[in-house]
Amino acid sequence: MALPLAPTADGVIVTIKLTPKARSSGIDGVVEEPGPEGPRSLLKLRVTEAPESGKANAAMIALLAKAWRRPKRDFTLIAGETSRLKRVHVAGAPETLLRDLSSRLQGEP
Repeated sequence: MALPLAPTADGVIVTIKLTPKARSSGIDGVVEEPGPEGPRSLLKLRVTEAPESGKANAAMIALLAKAWRRPKRDFTLIAGETSRLKRVHVAGAPETLLRDLSSRLQGEP
């Protein structure tokens, strides 16, 4: 299964499926879902916050920052502000980020 990561000149874009108002917050891993152009890989997340006034989006970024040990300022929501499908830009060196995030998403230490 492909990972939901795409390198850019100044970082990596992560494609996410967010579930707000969940019982608990967490990262559920990579899933593959049908899309308009064929199957697509998504990082499935859940947060306890409601999707109002950007609370769920802020919780998503806080969750990713903590899990990936990166400052929140490195994360920018670039698409899907009011949708469950989101695209988040993570700033940094693309090669290093791809290697680090790939190993984290595949469950390696």
